[in-house]
Amino acid sequence: MNRSHGFTVLELLIVIAFLSLASITLLSQRANLNATHRDDQRKTAINAMYYNLEEVYYAKDGHYPASIDSKNLPAMDPSLFTDPTGVELGKPQANYRYETSDCTNEKCKLYTLRSTMEREADFVKTNRDRN
Repeated sequence: MNRSHGFTVLELLIVIAFLSLASITLLSQRANLNATHRDDQRKTAINAMYYNLEEVYYAKDGHYPASIDSKNLPAMDPSLFTDPTGVELGKPQANYRYETSDCTNEKCKLYTLRSTMEREADFVKTNRDRN
């Protein structure tokens, strides 16, 4: 009897199924890690804006600006005004939002910084209580 030493079709199907499942699992984990990394970048940017508003802008001017950008927050890295998807603060599709209230002549008393996150609830920072 001549017996071949190859794999059977069933053995090949089992190996292909296992490799497919492993690939799907790895790709899913990679997508989760990438989303978490983008969320961390968003938190870093919002925190940088917050500290620049509080420690630099407010300390110097005694109020908050009606809008923020690299011109009125020069101590901040300008690239942080662009979210991980490439949209700048203030544009309609941006993940970052700067919302002000109680403003007179472009001088505001209150603000909220917000970022839409992928893996968790929105990340929000508000002005310090100065009472």
